[in-house]
Amino acid sequence: MTRTLMASAAFLALAVANPALAQAPTRDELADLVRAQAAEIASLRQRVDALEATRTAAAAPQQSAPVVAAAEPEQAAPTILSTQPYAAQLLPPGPAERDIERVRATAVAATDVTTEWGQGLPVFHSGDGTFSFKPRGRIITDVSTTRGSKYDGRNLTTTGMRALRMGLEGTVGSHLFYQFESDFSENAVDVVTAFIGWKNKIAPGLDYDVRVGHLFNDRSFEGSTGSDSTPFAERTVVATAIIPQRAFYGLGIMPRLFWKTGHASLTVTGDRIDGDQSTSDNRTVIARAHWNPIKSPRQVLHLGIWGFDEHLQPGKNTLGRNTVIGGRFNGALRLSTGDIIGGTGTTGYGAELGGYTGPLWVMAEAGERHARLDNGRPDFVTQAWSVSGGFFITGDLPPYNPRLGSFGQPKVLRPVFDGGPGAIELTARYENLEFKDIATPAQGWAATLGANWYLNSFVRFQVNAIHWNTENTAGIYTGKDDGETLTARVGVTF
Repeated sequence: MTRTLMASAAFLALAVANPALAQAPTRDELADLVRAQAAEIASLRQRVDALEATRTAAAAPQQSAPVVAAAEPEQAAPTILSTQPYAAQLLPPGPAERDIERVRATAVAATDVTTEWGQGLPVFHSGDGTFSFKPRGRIITDVSTTRGSKYDGRNLTTTGMRALRMGLEGTVGSHLFYQFESDFSENAVDVVTAFIGWKNKIAPGLDYDVRVGHLFNDRSFEGSTGSDSTPFAERTVVATAIIPQRAFYGLGIMPRLFWKTGHASLTVTGDRIDGDQSTSDNRTVIARAHWNPIKSPRQVLHLGIWGFDEHLQPGKNTLGRNTVIGGRFNGALRLSTGDIIGGTGTTGYGAELGGYTGPLWVMAEAGERHARLDNGRPDFVTQAWSVSGGFFITGDLPPYNPRLGSFGQPKVLRPVFDGGPGAIELTARYENLEFKDIATPAQGWAATLGANWYLNSFVRFQVNAIHWNTENTAGIYTGKDDGETLTARVGVTF
């Protein structure tokens, strides 16, 4: 406590003890006392401003601390509490804490780390350009309701997480890159993408990369499109049925070659990550190529071919299909064959034809899969085809990725968060699937009308209205059946 404040306290104590003394000071003495108190308050105000300037300089060393003018005594008293940079009940940081903050800020400045914001999360770059790092995430939530089936067990209303992923990606130097993602959508940890890679240029307009690890298939147009980028709530039956037995992922190697109008890839993998090393893995080889004979800022023609061959090991040779036809989140609504034992391998192939002009896009896909069986039995054959299309009524271009020949994240012209309408897309699709040349054949088709609203490049809402028709000979729901499914989705991709 300062001398002036101590004098004031002593005077008040005497006044309380002897009321007669309270009237002793003259007006000039009281005026002197008030001026002294105001000076003390102004001094305290200057000290607080100095502390605040020091903290600001430590937090942002690249900026000069503002020069704070001393307040006049009569202005200091009413505003002193509102300028505190810390809670009133806490003490300001001491000298040691301020030194630590300065050292930390200096270290950050010395590394010259830069940060940019892209798909909702920051991307960090080292000052020398050697390293980059970016968190990744995907949250996709669905609700689905089915009506019209002759089986009550199919008329369900359900909810589910199509994807709930967290991961990271980064680069080291100009050539090395990596990516890792885990998915928690089924309330269990599932490693999905996990690889390291090397990239380089061969010549102007010609480059390559090689990835090693747990890899996502490069197979068919929508089969090569991530779940966060498909124009419908579920991929086409070509992508979901003309597929290796190990499904969308396998552990192995994938070299890819890129040129100005297309790409080609070759993938050799074993099984998915499963923790089972007691038997040999199945072996799968996949190849795909796409070409854009027409490629301009507003027009693209897409041609693609692909195929795979899979060898199944004894003990891992049970075949069978249980394929989505009217939405993922109705487990009773599938085209099913039941288990088929004695498989020795599978071979599949397909073709893609489509493109876009302005805001209108169309894509057709077809494929066939032969599952080889032992003991001289004929192949179990799967055939599928689909025709899809969309139109952006807001004038945005389709999110076609010419480097990979698949869909990616859209570039929204007028995002909602900038005061625009976002990107609004109307979609339609027809798809057909048939399992044949087995004792339990099945066939079905589905017609879908949809709408997508992209608030910006990484936030979207989807609605799909699906009329489906199935005919199963295996499982609980046999015979012909049809109905309608309405699916809604909200998705965020970082």
